[in-house]
Amino acid sequence: MTTLRPFTFDDLFKFNNVNLDPLTETYGMSFYTQYLAKWPEYFQLAESPSGQIMGYIMGKVEGRMENWHGHVTALTVSPDYRRLGLAALLMNFLEDISEKKRAYFVDLFVRKSNEVAIKMYTNLGYIIYRTILDYYAGDQDEDAHDMRKALSRDVNKKSVIPHTQPVRIGDAEVADLE
Repeated sequence: MTTLRPFTFDDLFKFNNVNLDPLTETYGMSFYTQYLAKWPEYFQLAESPSGQIMGYIMGKVEGRMENWHGHVTALTVSPDYRRLGLAALLMNFLEDISEKKRAYFVDLFVRKSNEVAIKMYTNLGYIIYRTILDYYAGDQDEDAHDMRKALSRDVNKKSVIPHTQPVRIGDAEVADLE
């Protein structure tokens, strides 16, 4: 049986089996500790009965007014535990927290090439809200899809009316402040 529990500082020394995946964004320790300190309720871990870390979700709540939303910063499941519904379980958890925080929607960014993840998020009710050009910088710049799911507070579903034109990261941040 899988246990969902809060991610702790000690878990930072035990989650390499989950992060060693080319599609998983791995951050510096200060990034993880900042999330643990500021949004501990948004940082959850899936653990096996033997204590093995199966996956985790890390997020936050941000924005203002009708842009107040939950954000998925990272969701990853160890290759050994994929296709068991853990990602959906973790996403449901983050959505529930966002509902309690009275958010209008939940959003996330996913590599445009990550078709498996895009399909999973679509099956969970997310839509491609917009494409952000060159979001993932590195050896090969890659675009991201900004995917969103409206929550109950967004009665008219205004937060999920898709944009037809791609945007650059700087333009996306300015648009989010409006």
